[in-house]
Amino acid sequence: MTFPAPNESLVFGRDLLLFYGQDGEAVVRCLITGEALEEHFQGRGKDKLEVFRANRQPIEQEIRRKYLAGDTELDGSILIRSGDLPE
Repeated sequence: MTFPAPNESLVFGRDLLLFYGQDGEAVVRCLITGEALEEHFQGRGKDKLEVFRANRQPIEQEIRRKYLAGDTELDGSILIRSGDLPE
């Protein structure tokens, strides 16, 4: 999985940040919770987009891990929750 277009955005009304990955021709919706950004990437009280951009590499690595393990949501997206990340 690659992440060719850095086009991340906040999901209005939900505590999620959305970005896209690509596996061949397939585009995969990728999300991370605001809680995960706050607890695991020192994002408490900070702009979530900036926290995501500063930690893009480890976030993308976790997305790849979950994707390769087949750990997808019902709609085929990949969601990183706080509990998915190491303490």
